[in-house]
Amino acid sequence: MSDDDKQFEAAAVENAASGRGGLSQAELDELVASSDTGGRTPPGFAGKLLLSVALAWSLFQLWIASPIPFMVGFGVFNDTEARSFHLAFALFLAFAAYPAARTPTQLILGLGVPALLTFLFMFGAKDQTATWWIPIVGAVMIGFILLGSPKNRIPSWEWALAIVGALASLYIFVFYREISGRVGAPITQDYVVAVIGLMILLEATRRALGPALMIVASVFLAYTFLGPHMPSIIAHKGNSLSEVVNHQWITTEGVFGIALGVSTSFVFLFVLFGSLLDRAGAGNYFIQVAFSLMGHMRGGPAKAAVVSSAMTGLISGSSIANVVTTGTFTIPLMKKVGFSSEKAGAVEVASSVNGQIMPPVMGAAAFLMVEYVGIPYFDVVKHAFVPAIISYIALVYIVHLEAMKAGMKGLPRAYTPKPIVQRLIGIAFTIAVICALSFGVYYGMGWIRPTFGASAGYIVFVLLTAAYVGLLYVASREEPLKLDDPNAPVTTLPLPGPTVRSGLHYLLPVVVLVWALMIDRLSPGLSAFWAVAYMIFILLTQRPLMAIFRGESRFANDVVAGFADLTDGLISGARNMIGIGIATATAGIIVGAVSQTGVGSALADVVEVLSGGNIMAILLLTAVLSLILGMGLPTTANYIVVSALLAPVIVTLGQQNGLIVPLIAVHLFVFYFGIMADVTPPVGLASFAAAAVSGGDPIRTGVIAFFYSLRTAALPFLFIFNTELLLIDVTWAQGILVFIIATMAMLLFAAATQGWFLAKNRIYESAILLLIAFTLFRPGYWMDMVAPPFDEVAPAEIEQAAMSAPVGSDLRLQVDGVNALGDPVSFTALLPVVEGATGAERLAAVGLEYIVDGEKVVIDNVAFDSAAQKAGFDWDQEIKRVLAPADQPTKYLMFVPAFLLLALVVILQRRRAIPAAAPA
Repeated sequence: MSDDDKQFEAAAVENAASGRGGLSQAELDELVASSDTGGRTPPGFAGKLLLSVALAWSLFQLWIASPIPFMVGFGVFNDTEARSFHLAFALFLAFAAYPAARTPTQLILGLGVPALLTFLFMFGAKDQTATWWIPIVGAVMIGFILLGSPKNRIPSWEWALAIVGALASLYIFVFYREISGRVGAPITQDYVVAVIGLMILLEATRRALGPALMIVASVFLAYTFLGPHMPSIIAHKGNSLSEVVNHQWITTEGVFGIALGVSTSFVFLFVLFGSLLDRAGAGNYFIQVAFSLMGHMRGGPAKAAVVSSAMTGLISGSSIANVVTTGTFTIPLMKKVGFSSEKAGAVEVASSVNGQIMPPVMGAAAFLMVEYVGIPYFDVVKHAFVPAIISYIALVYIVHLEAMKAGMKGLPRAYTPKPIVQRLIGIAFTIAVICALSFGVYYGMGWIRPTFGASAGYIVFVLLTAAYVGLLYVASREEPLKLDDPNAPVTTLPLPGPTVRSGLHYLLPVVVLVWALMIDRLSPGLSAFWAVAYMIFILLTQRPLMAIFRGESRFANDVVAGFADLTDGLISGARNMIGIGIATATAGIIVGAVSQTGVGSALADVVEVLSGGNIMAILLLTAVLSLILGMGLPTTANYIVVSALLAPVIVTLGQQNGLIVPLIAVHLFVFYFGIMADVTPPVGLASFAAAAVSGGDPIRTGVIAFFYSLRTAALPFLFIFNTELLLIDVTWAQGILVFIIATMAMLLFAAATQGWFLAKNRIYESAILLLIAFTLFRPGYWMDMVAPPFDEVAPAEIEQAAMSAPVGSDLRLQVDGVNALGDPVSFTALLPVVEGATGAERLAAVGLEYIVDGEKVVIDNVAFDSAAQKAGFDWDQEIKRVLAPADQPTKYLMFVPAFLLLALVVILQRRRAIPAAAPA
């Protein structure tokens, strides 16, 4: 969907909603479908075929993820073959489910890209003899686009595009053996399939995701072919059609690369898991639980919207679907307690978009980090945990501040609350029970596995099933949850106890997933498979068992209804994956072009010139680029493009400026700003969806949501400079301290940006709060000014520095050398200090050999796979500076003046707040 189309659709939606505060459920469902699942399900045979293909895709993904193919020795696919089928399904469904928009902008771009590709392919094939067929392919594509794309049926030419696109993808599978024998030497057949496949893939991208990603991919293809004609700073030798066909389609460097592989192996199963969980009723359960627990608080519906969106983030990777799912219920209730239409929509947008950063099930881009960064998914979740949690806590606090400003109240409760002491005792008892159960399960599992060996899985399944039946029995004693009409008068909130008990069994599949990921440390794909398998078991048994427990059993009908729920969930999961499958394949074109042309190193030069080598300027450029690209690209594609282009640049230029930035921190930085693009006006589609529900102005909703999301925009800059926020190299005790202090800092940041703490802020009070928040986030910034963390040592004295440094610390060395292209480069590297009797032995133990020539120290050799090699050292480099760790007071001493300043602000504001609170 283009920027024009999004604004046009949002305006139409707003007009339709005006006068009645929102759209009907059917209209909202259509809005979600047009964005996420495709807005076309024609009647008759065509519609049944579309749904059958979607069902077949889900079953195929479950088959290749399961251990069954290896057990029976049939249907085993390697990674490349599985990716071929994955893209074939995505391409077929993209043309079947997504009608092409017919706005002038869309039509011009739709016709222009095949024409551009025809020119590029002819240009790249100028040395080939048989090129007459390329203009014919381009003309046919243009003709099909001109024929149009109705919304209520699938014409024959779209069936043709769907089938040909699927066959072009399956070409890798069908001719796998032949292709593997001629890699690097494509034949005419390879040329034809690759050219057709690339044209059809880009047209599918335009339909499913809008023209932005299609344009970016086309630009990179043009850059690949026209390298010699580019400006000198980014020029390259240029690539022929033979090289592009081989790189982009025949091998796994381009379209069928890592991004599509992650979509095939991990992402599909997690999306399917969420779809099945939602179909079982978990989405409604999460919303009702949040309202029962938080609806009575000041501005309660808004706080419940934040919590329910965080929980719904477990089952929905789509911002717009999250907005509509929870917002249909929460936005009218927020308006009822005093929020304006725009603020109610903005709260829902800010909380729904953040669902993608919420562990343990994060957005699709999180699974790509596993491959790009080369760390287990457990570590990705660990690093993302603290920023995600404090971001949501801060949003709840922002809602509280808005409620304070407006003097709002909560919704009435259906019961008289217990005294505070009894409530605290109840909370403590609940926590103790949960901890006891957690320890019991953990150590029980630890005993079961070694005791029962290969049979342990069956024992665990029996125990889980016993827990499931017990929880289902408990749920059957409660009234079924119903999603009330949010526009009806609210007399009371649902009771927390019965509401929580009515769906505890929905947590078991999440427990299975978390256990497999975090405890058993299975791969994300296998973890998701077992969670999906257990979710299938619940869908098939939940209705019959619940009916039996309630004495209302119609067994045959209940079983049929369970199978219908399962089928609907499998189809919905596949349709939700169409856009992601297409996005990862098209982003593969961009990644392939980067690796083929070496534009990354050229871009590093450009960024360094623009930023003047300043790391903060580089980060700002990266953030702006992510936001701009995110206005048209889905989060996953945005992450792939920006991380491929700029993540290595940030790490490299950070080293050159003396800042050692962990790769995971850079990738999370890009990920966060890719998500922020869903909020950023004027194109953030989540804001349009919220405005459609609230009847408010979409641009104002987006502006307010962006303002609420400043906390999310600040976090990436903070964890680049303070990696403790990502729980890197911290102990458990340090991790708890970091979480507490960072939460306090983020709440103060929210108070400063919202202009309200205990009372309305004065300008200097907001400035002081920002200063305190910064100090709590980065106490080392001020301590480094008071007492430098390093002492500079002459390079020739490196042995003495290594000997005097404590074991476990790092020497910080500035090194001059040359890069892979032979250009001079200067960077900073960390050399770990290990045990050794002398400084020379310590340096030798980490693999560093050097020659001292007067004051000059040159690296003579670096041991293979040693700590020195991993730090970036190489032979013939010269060590220019040696920084040894100095005795520095703990940086946490900076908290003392920060808390004293905070006490001053509290005193000043309480003096104003107390008279204001007194009765008139």
